[in-house]
Amino acid sequence: MALLAVGVVVATAVSLVGMRHYLIDQIDAELLRTRQSLGTAPLTMEQLDALGAVTLVRDRFLNGDADDRAPDSLIAATDRRGRALALAGYEPTDGQRALAAAVADPAPLAADPEPHDVSVRDTAYRVTATRLSDGRFVLVAASTDALHTGVAKALRLDLGVGTLLLATLAWLTMMSVRRRMRPLEDMVETSSAIAEGDLTRRVPSSREATAEVEQLRLALNSMLHQVESAYRTRERSTAQLRRFVADASHELRTPLAAIRGYLQLYDKGMLREPAERKRAWERVLAEADRMGRLVDELLTLARLDQRPELRLRPVDVGRLLRDAAEDLRVQQPERPVTVDAEGELTVCADESGLRQVVGNLVANVRVHTPADVPVRLCAERVEGVVRLSVEDRGPGLTAEDAARVFDRFFRAGGGAGSGLGLAIVQGAVHAHGGEVDVRTAPGEGLAVTVVLPDRAEGAGAETG
Repeated sequence: MALLAVGVVVATAVSLVGMRHYLIDQIDAELLRTRQSLGTAPLTMEQLDALGAVTLVRDRFLNGDADDRAPDSLIAATDRRGRALALAGYEPTDGQRALAAAVADPAPLAADPEPHDVSVRDTAYRVTATRLSDGRFVLVAASTDALHTGVAKALRLDLGVGTLLLATLAWLTMMSVRRRMRPLEDMVETSSAIAEGDLTRRVPSSREATAEVEQLRLALNSMLHQVESAYRTRERSTAQLRRFVADASHELRTPLAAIRGYLQLYDKGMLREPAERKRAWERVLAEADRMGRLVDELLTLARLDQRPELRLRPVDVGRLLRDAAEDLRVQQPERPVTVDAEGELTVCADESGLRQVVGNLVANVRVHTPADVPVRLCAERVEGVVRLSVEDRGPGLTAEDAARVFDRFFRAGGGAGSGLGLAIVQGAVHAHGGEVDVRTAPGEGLAVTVVLPDRAEGAGAETG
């Protein structure tokens, strides 16, 4: 608005100055034509009177003393020293004397091709002079008072209109800016709410927003979504880490406490019978084995978290399922085991990791279901992926337990095992770029499905 005000002032000043120059040029042109008409003939004062031109002069210019109003034009005759002379038998009027006094020396004025500004009785005039043949001078003046009055009125009008225009534009601009800036105010409010801890806030849409503001809103909401997701993920990871450390400490404390107890009994000589010492020794070895397995599983999980480089080579999934089924039949001969893996189902994978996945799934069935519950191991190639699953007809899990089945150290109902088997399965499958899912319900058993990408075509290039 300040720049616009300066522009209005400059435009007004330029237009008024131009108008003033134009009108003065018109007055000067009229004065110069009059001077030229007087100077073309070598007239003397007597000849000027004799020609009868004085009658026209008297009628048009010698009425300056009729009232107090300054005449629009003045003609005065002067001698070489600038004194006013009688013209056509009439004594010089006050206006003529004042004009002669204002000019003082008419010779330079007669020699100058341009009229000059003079002040006659506080009225502005443009005046020029011509020399007569007898050496006297005729002064011709035209008032510029009307010009200055008109310019002043035009200035007041321009300033009034300009001020009204600026006020209107300022009001319209403020209303428009306030309406267009409302989405930015919403962004500030949303940012303040998020800074106070409300990560779910988003910048609402506005029908009056510009394209740039709408793009900024979408980008900010996308960024806020990413920030919230990262924050939730960090909180969840932190909570999982705390729970993992607590569970690991608890799991390791139990065998350590048992080993420490038996060693203290032995140290204090309270195990006198050979049978008691043998039993204590066996318990110490069992707890040490349990602790060793737990440490190995924790180490496996730690390595999977670090995304180790896999030794990829062609692996027959069907053969792994058949080997796992044979091992289960040896351990539990009374359990019905069915293998459904026809033909060769080859994937490019780390054989030891994939064998551990199948072994953990089978061990989960062996530990958590009765020995007479049937189990089915199957594998198939479907739409570019290899899908293998281990299904049992055991008691199944509730929805709450199924949601946590892959959590570390989670054991449904406080059952046996370390609670790390399915967590290792999930980590190993994700390391292969696959997915793992469970399907279960109370009384309907448990089915764990592993989906592996079919990369058998690139196995030759990735075989290590």
